[in-house]
Amino acid sequence: MPASSARIGSYFHVHLLSDSTGETLNALAKAAAARFEGILPIEHIYVLIRSEKQLERALQEIESFPGIVLHTMVDPDLRNILEMRCRELDMPAIGVLDPLVVAFSRHLGAAVSKRVGAQHNLDNEYFERIEALNYAIAHDDGAMADKIRQADVVLVGVSRTSKTPTCIYLAHRGIKAANIPMVPGRTLPEELEAPDAPLVVGLIASPERLIQIRRNRLLTLNDDRPSSYTDQEAVREEIIAARRLFERKGWPVIDVTRRSVEETSANIISLLNEKRSGRRGGI
Repeated sequence: MPASSARIGSYFHVHLLSDSTGETLNALAKAAAARFEGILPIEHIYVLIRSEKQLERALQEIESFPGIVLHTMVDPDLRNILEMRCRELDMPAIGVLDPLVVAFSRHLGAAVSKRVGAQHNLDNEYFERIEALNYAIAHDDGAMADKIRQADVVLVGVSRTSKTPTCIYLAHRGIKAANIPMVPGRTLPEELEAPDAPLVVGLIASPERLIQIRRNRLLTLNDDRPSSYTDQEAVREEIIAARRLFERKGWPVIDVTRRSVEETSANIISLLNEKRSGRRGGI
């Protein structure tokens, strides 16, 4: 069956084969698919493929659901079997890291390692990420505010400005992030004013977006009582007060209305790098 027949309406099959955890493949496949509007991938994921028997099971499903095959196979024998079978099935089999690895090898003048899952070694960077994740959880939503000087960055914002998911994402990059909610009538921790305070970033969003998110949140809690939490004028006042505070403190501000957590985190990392290098910047 030709690969083109795998397309059903706006869907297509994509097979992701990895001899490790598959995280790299999954991220790359999603990034590539996102470039095509109205076309959605049906993902088939096969991880920890390290034997011919495991590979054969994956190939049986690939044959049943023709599509695009992406892989990060290191073992040359398994890779040859995969690519040969895909040629027989008239399907593309793409080693997604090949161009990067070749470029790195040429630039560095170094041989390529054949170790499987080398990026997941239990090195210092791994343990830093775990420590950062534990820190983000322990310092979520204003908890343990007296210890926020240990943070790399503190996010401040009104409710539902994606503070927690942003902190978790930053933790996976090894960055210790705490977050402090802005609640009407409640003062922020004095630690944010200390000379040795970490980078503080203010998060805001449009009132319309906040109201939508807050209403959805209340629906999940089966709470439909009228409240200033979703009142348009009250929410608008919250945002105005937050903007004024951030401007008064000189804290950089990020509007998360149309930003994903990944985009917000990238901006925060840029600000953090500027602080560490002694440069001053804002968004």
